[in-house]
Parts: sequence; structure tokens; C-alpha cells
Amino acid sequence: MTTEREGDQVLVERVQAGDRQAFDLLVAKYQRRLMRLVSRLVHDPAEAEDVVQETFIKAFRALRHFRGDSAFYTWLYRIGINTAKNFLVTQGRRAPTSTEADAERAEGFEDADSLRDINTPESVLASKQIAHTVNAAMEALPLELRTAIVLREIEGLSYEEISEVMSCPIGTVRSRIFRAREVIAEKLRPLLDYPVDKRR
Repeated sequence: MTTEREGDQVLVERVQAGDRQAFDLLVAKYQRRLMRLVSRLVHDPAEAEDVVQETFIKAFRALRHFRGDSAFYTWLYRIGINTAKNFLVTQGRRAPTSTEADAERAEGFEDADSLRDINTPESVLASKQIAHTVNAAMEALPLELRTAIVLREIEGLSYEEISEVMSCPIGTVRSRIFRAREVIAEKLRPLLDYPVDKRR
């Protein structure tokens, strides 16, 4: 049984040997995942699609230099993030600047547990509000924090993988994720402090 990384490496070697179809298999495998990541950074769906396409073109051209020191997808994600950043710069859009949250006041998400097992209309509405608030808070994060939290919470990458993708030390990754969680927790607090459904 080969691991995902080993399977990707086999496909990469086939592409390097001139097999175009092997690259199509990599595109088919990672297109949706890459689109999910890029559309968190570039909000217009058509523009995000262009960035994804450009990422695959760049990856294809650079693949002959790929040595397998990192997993193919961390390499691909790095190209995707850099392509998205460059796109935003050429469009004259700056990533939102950092909103510093007070570390002492930022807490975890423990209060969300109280919403889980109640399926009243009020709790469903509260869940939607929470999801909306989390998404809005993520969109407002500076690009570096947003990228780190998306790779961790949505893509499920390890700190080591994120460090590779973002080309920064693990300590920086941890601090970016911590700061992103702080900001999101701060935005969620008013919703979580609000009693959703007093059980009678």
C-alpha cells in the first residue's frame, strides 16, 4: 500500500519522463483542493479559477526541477499561494492589515459545545450566525494569518507541512494560527455569550 506522497511521486516521475496524462491525473486529484484554498484568498470565483489554472501551468513548467524533497501537494500549495498573492498585488489589492486582538481577552471555543445538541430553530439560526461570523472573521484576517488558518483548519495540514508551504519557521506558523484563532474567538464571543435556548 503506497502513501499519498509516494503515489504522487510516481505520477511526478511519469510527468518528468514525458507522460502528459500523468499530469492530468495530478490536476484531477488536486484541482478542487487547490480551488478551495485559492478562493479563500481570491474571492471572485472566476479570478480564483484563473489563479488555479495559472498555478497548474507554473507547476507543470517547474515540475522538471521537482526533486521530491517535500510532498507534491505542499509544493503545489506554495505555488498556488504565491500565485494568488501576486495576482492580488497586480490587481492593486492589498491584503487587509492585521487587527491585533488582546491576547488575555481571547478565549477558546468551549462555549460552542452548548449549541451542539439542540436543534431548535433558534439554535439552527445561531449555528448559521456562528458560521457566518467565522467566515467573515477569516476573510478580514491579513493574508498570512488567513492562509495559515485555512491550511490548518480547512486543509488539515500539519504545522510542519504549513511551514513548508508558507516557507517560514514552525514557530511563525504557530503564532499566525494562534493570532488568527484569537481574532476569530474575539468575533465569536458576543454570539457565544448570548444564551441561545434556555431549556425549560
